Amino acid sequence: MENDRTLPARIGLFGAAGAAGRSIAAALRARGMRFRAIGRSRQALEAAFGNDPSADIVIWDPDNPSSVAAAAAGLQTAVYLVGVPYDRFATHPPLMRNTLAGLDAAGVERLILIGTVYPYGRPRQRPVTEAHPREPHTFKGRMRREQEDLVLDAHGRNGLSTLVLRLPDFYGPGVERSFLHGVFEGAARGGRAQMIGPIDMPHEFIFMPDLGPVVATLAQTPAAYGRVLHLAGAGTITPREVATRAYALAGREPKLMVAGKTMLRAMGLFNPLMRELVEMHYLLTDPVILDDSALEALIGPISKTPYDEGIRLSFEAAQRALDLQGRKSHSR
Repeated sequence: MENDRTLPARIGLFGAAGAAGRSIAAALRARGMRFRAIGRSRQALEAAFGNDPSADIVIWDPDNPSSVAAAAAGLQTAVYLVGVPYDRFATHPPLMRNTLAGLDAAGVERLILIGTVYPYGRPRQRPVTEAHPREPHTFKGRMRREQEDLVLDAHGRNGLSTLVLRLPDFYGPGVERSFLHGVFEGAARGGRAQMIGPIDMPHEFIFMPDLGPVVATLAQTPAAYGRVLHLAGAGTITPREVATRAYALAGREPKLMVAGKTMLRAMGLFNPLMRELVEMHYLLTDPVILDDSALEALIGPISKTPYDEGIRLSFEAAQRALDLQGRKSHSR
């Protein structure tokens, strides 16, 4: 199906330039759907979507409801993907209030928030269903719960339908904000990979390209709204096993430097990001594993990339990036 550039985009990706936005954009493009790529940085949006005939690039200021309204004008569905630095999680609720005010002014009909497992706190059981209590014991979890509450409370107000889609940790080709990314880089370089431990506890990761088709479907599924849904990964795997498989693709034994909670605290004296990781360390010792049977009952079977394939694709992307970097350095 060809994209018709005369048709206006009806779905907007707020925070489009990140890995999740690129995944959803690819799925919309594959379905012949136009979309609006919305972000703060024109440079980042042009790099991601400048050659994409399906995309309309729009700059916004999420601190300004009138800017949100202008960016959302004419949209039916907004997908909220806005991330903030780990040391600025207090901005999540006010940014969502501004966004909801702008979407209301623009008459947007649907909002999908791509959420996290942080609001649950420590899991009481595995797997975790959507009925699990939200009892975050961390500041970041409380900020994410407040953000979710704003979205869920807005459902049915002024014609807006809302949905929260919670995801586990993620990985994928070129997904730099995954804490597995350094493993693929290390395997491609043949060097040492830094990891946060423990690395022998079964964990769950979603392969980021699998997200897009699910969101594209939910955007057109009215029955999905007014609730929370989970999208789980392709089962569980230990971080050490990811590293072993990635290095095996390079024909090498894993070279790992594992930082535990004590080392994170020490590193946090000099590195603010490491300091912020300490309170979320429980996710490595007591991981949240999601049950997404409710989502599957709603939209049917969900295609999930097996870990072997996802690891291979991520490793190959790291190899290509390394080769490109080498060619650039040689051409200077």
